[in-house]
Amino acid sequence: MSVIVRSVEAIGSGALRVIIAIGRGGYLAVDAFRALRRVHFWGPHLLPQMSRIGVESVPIALFIAVFTGIVLALQASYTFTGAVPLYFVGTLVGKTMVLELGPVLTGLALSGRVGANIAAELGTMRVTEQIDALETLAYDPVAYLVVPRVLAGALMFPVVVMLANAVGVLAGWGTALSLLDMSSQEFQKGLQIFFRPWDIQFSMIKSVTFGITVTAVGCSFGYHCRGGAEGVGKAATSAVVVATMILLALDAFWAAVLL
Repeated sequence: MSVIVRSVEAIGSGALRVIIAIGRGGYLAVDAFRALRRVHFWGPHLLPQMSRIGVESVPIALFIAVFTGIVLALQASYTFTGAVPLYFVGTLVGKTMVLELGPVLTGLALSGRVGANIAAELGTMRVTEQIDALETLAYDPVAYLVVPRVLAGALMFPVVVMLANAVGVLAGWGTALSLLDMSSQEFQKGLQIFFRPWDIQFSMIKSVTFGITVTAVGCSFGYHCRGGAEGVGKAATSAVVVATMILLALDAFWAAVLL
């Protein structure tokens, strides 16, 4: 009986923590929408945040894209050999990079780099009472800290994803030419035969929502951090885990709704 009671208590406390986190995030989102009109607070910080979130994330995104494109080309060749024309390697590389692996792998990588960084930064500011000091000085901490980061994520994630998509396709192209005995014309044929402009739009929609999710989750966990250095570590870890789960759910949602 005691085991059952402890299990119910654990489930109940876990559910309460989830509900509290959702409620805090909702209140923070409302405050962020209200703070959008205070451009004089967040405007000067937008470009620096775009550089930190977007420009500094390009190397890791391109590194992942290069090897993803190479593996896609090799696996497509292995799968299609003797079954379908080899130019379908170009089709698989292009479609898979643009529709799925480009946005998702980039989003997951940046959820670790960007989301954890934001949560740790804001969490440190919270536990060292810097956010309280901003409020004392009549600064709106949501407009000053949260809004520029979320806007930068929404603006820069699509740019990083597009670069990753392009580099991934180019890496697959180079692999097909050098290792698979394909001609450039064959690979281009595979890219073009099933290409739709909607593929690019779909990738952009996903990347915008991924950018908002990663930055908003990081801001929420960091902004509501408690418990000193240990709390900062937990906030950073929770931000990555929750953002990853939401990204995968969003990926399935957009595929079901838009494709």
